Amino acid sequence: MKRVLVVCRANQCRSPFAAAALAARLERLGLAVTIDSAGTQAVTGAPATEATRLAAARLGLDLSEHRSRPADEELVRGADFILTMERDQLREVVILDPSAFPRSFTLKELVRRGGDLAPEASAEAPGRRLAFFHAGRRPVDLLGASSDDDVEDPTGNRFADHETMAREVSELMDRVVELVWGR
Repeated sequence: MKRVLVVCRANQCRSPFAAAALAARLERLGLAVTIDSAGTQAVTGAPATEATRLAAARLGLDLSEHRSRPADEELVRGADFILTMERDQLREVVILDPSAFPRSFTLKELVRRGGDLAPEASAEAPGRRLAFFHAGRRPVDLLGASSDDDVEDPTGNRFADHETMAREVSELMDRVVELVWGR
């Protein structure tokens, strides 16, 4: 697995934070994986929000150089593994490239499905592990929104905040690294 794409809506909060958190973990493990982020409704060139940069800095991550970009067919097609923050973003990814469904998951969905990982899958390569996580999934299962699968967007949401999002995504990324890379 060489390229991971992390997707949210505007690519200014959740996906840049999640991409930086994942990149830091994989770098510490000495794994050479390119981590990209994008947004389904992103404008090109916007920085991460100030609240996101501050939350990231508190966890040792630097988002000062981040600039948003829209998710497009080329990015999706080039990714070996795609993580989205919400179900609707996953659906948008699959619209861009229908063949991406087996390798695309919401962050929370992957962690939830990973709890059911068959013991024999733990010895498999990352790409083969994704096949285990995908087994039995149906697109219809990802219709609508779900707190089981969606990471709340703290931008403009009075019921969510950047610090909580950062902690939640950070903990979920620990589990993703364990599930996908076995470390």
